[in-house]
Amino acid sequence: MSNSDSGFERERRGEGSGPESGSGGAAADDGGARFRLTKPGGEPVRAGRNLPVAIASGVALGALVLLSLFPYPQAFSLITAAATVIGLRELNRAVASGGARLALPPLAVGGVAMQFGAHFGGAEWLVGTTALTAICALAWRLRGGADGYVRDAAANLFTLCYLPFLLGTWQLLVAHPGDGRDRLIAFIIVTISSDIGGYFAGILLGRHKMAPVISPNKTWEGFGGSVLACMVAGGLTVSLMLDGPVWVGLVLGVAVVLAAIVGDLIESLIKRDLGIKDMGRFMPGHGGLMDRVDSLLIAGPVAWVVLGLLL
Repeated sequence: MSNSDSGFERERRGEGSGPESGSGGAAADDGGARFRLTKPGGEPVRAGRNLPVAIASGVALGALVLLSLFPYPQAFSLITAAATVIGLRELNRAVASGGARLALPPLAVGGVAMQFGAHFGGAEWLVGTTALTAICALAWRLRGGADGYVRDAAANLFTLCYLPFLLGTWQLLVAHPGDGRDRLIAFIIVTISSDIGGYFAGILLGRHKMAPVISPNKTWEGFGGSVLACMVAGGLTVSLMLDGPVWVGLVLGVAVVLAAIVGDLIESLIKRDLGIKDMGRFMPGHGGLMDRVDSLLIAGPVAWVVLGLLL
């Protein structure tokens, strides 16, 4: 999971996140409370955020997910339903900065219904509720007239597919008969590993820019760290938690890391296009909820397909 400006490394980000050369101490220790890392040559790493707060926020969110899965995995539907509502609020604020308007009532009601439909009815119900929600959102916007209708319709359909539909694939994972709970946990562990491996490889070794136009802080060294971490995590989780062959875990790791990177870049480009820094302030140290789940949103359906085909 990654803040989309962070992806693999943040060593160049964040004003005032460390002493500036030649400042004679004027840059002050705003960093007394900031976590410090140094590169192999001794150069300080500027993490661009308060890492202890960010880590605590991430742990709290992970604990909430785990508590919803045990002993009744059905309760996880409430988590993604709440995430749908919070994410819609953040996306509404974001697209409003570009002049678009979301049909929030049908998107919220339909988005929540999609979570429960996916869990209790499977892929067919997810597709069905998505289609009905799309129709309702397009019809809701009719009362606004022709001016900007195509723009708003596009924003509504994008939001519908990007948030509640992709979240619904998490429900398809957890509702899988027998080992659904373990499939979801494995997917989350592998995706988180992408961010952790890429983060530390990027801040310690990052030199060569990966996508400077879209997200200037990402490097190929960070990408290598993500791939390695995901493959290790995939091999371990599939073999130990799902009783599958290690090679399936390696395939899962590669597929998830590619999806996570794409998800990270997608949200970076969305925010760059709309001229915003963060989607919201839901999680201290991470920004909005959408900033935190960008990689997971895209990796969810990929993990569902890989595990469904190979296990």
